[in-house]
Amino acid sequence: MRKLITVVILLVTFSLAQAQNPAPGGGRGAGRQVNGRFYGKIVDSLSNKPIEFASVQLLQNRFDTATKKRREVVVAGMLTKANGEFSLDNVPAFGQYRLRISVIGFKPYEEPVSFNLRPNGGNADATSLLGALDKDLGNIKLNLEEKVLSNVTVTSSKPLVQLGIDRKIFNVDKNIVSAGGTGIDVMRNVPSLNVDIDGNVTLRNSTPQLFVDGRPTVMTLDQIPADAIESVEIITNPSAKFDASGGTAGILNIVLKKNRKVGYNGNVRANVDSRGKLGGGADINVRQNKINVFASVNYNQRKSISNGTTGQLSKITSPNTFLNQYDRNIMNGNFGFGRAGIDYFIDNRNTLSVTGNLGRGSFAPNTTSDLYIDTLGNPVTSSYSQRISNSSRDFRNLGSQLSYKHNFPRSGQELTADVTYNSGKNTSSNPIVTNYYNQAGGNLKNSFSQNQLGSGTNKNLIIQSDYTNPLTDKSKLEMGVRAAIRSVDSRNDFYIFDPNTGNYVFNNLLSTSYNSRDQVYAAYTTFTNQIKNFGYQVGLRVESSNYHGNLPDKGETFNIKFPVSLFPSFFLSQKFSHDQELQLNYTRRINRPNFWQLFPFTDYSDSLNITRGNPNLKPEFTNSLELSYQKTFANKDNFIASVYYKNTNDLITRYQVSDTNLYTGKPVLVNTYINANSSYVTGLELIGKNKISKWWEITSNFNLYTSKIKIDDPNQPNQGQFASWFGKLSNNFKLPKNFTVQVSGDYQSKTILPPGGSASSAFGGGGRGGFFGQPSASQGYVRPTYGVDAAVRFEFLKNRTASISLNINDIFRTRRQDIHSESIYFIQDAFRRRDPQVLRLNFNWRFGKFDAALFKRKNNRSDNLQGIDNGGMSY
Repeated sequence: MRKLITVVILLVTFSLAQAQNPAPGGGRGAGRQVNGRFYGKIVDSLSNKPIEFASVQLLQNRFDTATKKRREVVVAGMLTKANGEFSLDNVPAFGQYRLRISVIGFKPYEEPVSFNLRPNGGNADATSLLGALDKDLGNIKLNLEEKVLSNVTVTSSKPLVQLGIDRKIFNVDKNIVSAGGTGIDVMRNVPSLNVDIDGNVTLRNSTPQLFVDGRPTVMTLDQIPADAIESVEIITNPSAKFDASGGTAGILNIVLKKNRKVGYNGNVRANVDSRGKLGGGADINVRQNKINVFASVNYNQRKSISNGTTGQLSKITSPNTFLNQYDRNIMNGNFGFGRAGIDYFIDNRNTLSVTGNLGRGSFAPNTTSDLYIDTLGNPVTSSYSQRISNSSRDFRNLGSQLSYKHNFPRSGQELTADVTYNSGKNTSSNPIVTNYYNQAGGNLKNSFSQNQLGSGTNKNLIIQSDYTNPLTDKSKLEMGVRAAIRSVDSRNDFYIFDPNTGNYVFNNLLSTSYNSRDQVYAAYTTFTNQIKNFGYQVGLRVESSNYHGNLPDKGETFNIKFPVSLFPSFFLSQKFSHDQELQLNYTRRINRPNFWQLFPFTDYSDSLNITRGNPNLKPEFTNSLELSYQKTFANKDNFIASVYYKNTNDLITRYQVSDTNLYTGKPVLVNTYINANSSYVTGLELIGKNKISKWWEITSNFNLYTSKIKIDDPNQPNQGQFASWFGKLSNNFKLPKNFTVQVSGDYQSKTILPPGGSASSAFGGGGRGGFFGQPSASQGYVRPTYGVDAAVRFEFLKNRTASISLNINDIFRTRRQDIHSESIYFIQDAFRRRDPQVLRLNFNWRFGKFDAALFKRKNNRSDNLQGIDNGGMSY
């Protein structure tokens, strides 16, 4: 172990040191051509009337290999429509161009144009970059007086790691280790994120909010195919533009793949793993004239195997008892995901989009638990029981979005409005049989059978409108309004087998049902300005919310109206010479208690995890401060260093109390929630992306942090404060003959348990409590764990349009979950290992033709201006 830690530290240090001595070369790693679009409108300067049949050409100065001289080449062109509009599509993004306009009766017009891509400065999120590739040149006026416009042209290539003014962006579409997997597999290779063996993702020791394409979602990461993800945005300190909910957690935004290139393109993929499970999918995108249509479908089968042991000393009874629990879980499941949408370009400045997605699947975990209990009296007595659970869970998620975007003639000025609706439905069955014996292998004494039938729905409606107005070329004003309405309806019916009648009998005491509705209304405004190399953004968000909960079986209703709250934010950015940048930001956020945290009744449905909410909980407020430094080198290597501090008042944390089980009459531990006085977390994070040589690229991540929770309770043992760290290292090797190898590893040191516990992923069921007796108290720690993954890919056919890859996870069977927790009532150690050394073989074939005249009639009079020297528009 000590040698491994030394190797990881040396590799991270070496990676960061290489950033000071960037390697030359570029190789073929640029990937596919990135294209954009210029559009605008030609008008008469005197009457402002549109000019029809004006010739619009986009020219570029290129080197002619035949004549060995430079010459102007027509990249794109067309004649303006009756309304004076033009649109030049499939223009290579990184280049300098001249726009030339000519029409009889007006002076010729020329101006230099470019997409001004600045991925290392400004708000370089995926949405902004997409907007930069869809550039409105505004209303261009032609008159008898020649008007020369001069623009400053800045061009750059898109790096794999980008630092925006409020987020970090990681482009993961070429990550071969996660090919054929789920979103969880992708997150294992994203810097800043820590993923446990159940797929629970934490960001700086807190669970982030999950967004898809900039909006909250009811989907989980294991329901999103890895092959559908374009990039991952990590927003550690969300600005006033974002929902203030989330407390100490940031936002994890998944950007799905979408293409608007003229023509058609797509890909087909298939995979099989070493457990005989199959998967596959396909994408298609077609665009012509005013219509862009895209669709994708994915299907995956899964088999998950895990083993665990738990040792617990219980002090709630006299004499004390000691439990040894051995668990084995096998889960079989499958899930499908489909997504489709259409963009209708009403004209150059108005776009209407409709998108829908559907995910559904089923999981059937089978768990066998052997429980050995020693009563530590005089003498010691022992008992043995076996608990068998054959669960099943089905889910269905449906999402849709209707969006409208209007671009004003002024570049960058836009108005958007969208309605997003997500719904989820699930049903579950959890029959449990517990057999009691005198000893292991002995005669059966007694048997107890129960079954829990669950069902639930959740609906999430978001209505939002945003307006952006660039006051000058250096400043802009943004404002927006948002309404989020969420409703949840759930029912859990509990049945106990009656041996006298041979039937299951409904148990009203253990059964629960509830429905809830919460509403959040918000408005925000931000102002961004650039003064030479200094930039700043200040914002203010105001939110009002209320919560309504109903327990129909109990005849109880409770309403909570949270006070109107203000959430300021500021972001400062200073650029220095040699592509260096320093950023400082501050935000204030809120975390409102959810239904289960407020639920005032005790839930006895799981004897290993009895829970009760606390209706007196207050919201927690978090103040976050972060200082970041970025250096971009000549070969596009990146180095990012961040120091962060978060302070939370009234932190909502897990807490355990002793109570009497109303059903059995025995003393039990009840998991509930309280508001801690305060807590804080502070740390240092380093991220480096370096090209060691033409064939070796490395991405490294190192995070050192510590945290502390303060609770004024003499009965609650204090968790000693200590420093923790984790590191990630991802190596990409480009080998001859179109081979690529990726090797990645991660190491997590001893770390404190997250204060709110961690939710179980869909792979493994687990519900609110999880399997294997995992603790849910606020005190305790997780012992160190580490793992290594690898993949190899071979590309073939013309232009490398097909590929075969083989990946394997947890090569050395070292990933585990090893947790120690304690309170005045118990001392517990729980160990688990899950799904080591699973191989997956993947096939992928992409196709397409980016041709602006693909579906047009050949007698179109603008055809003679289109497609001339298209610059790589087709594969």
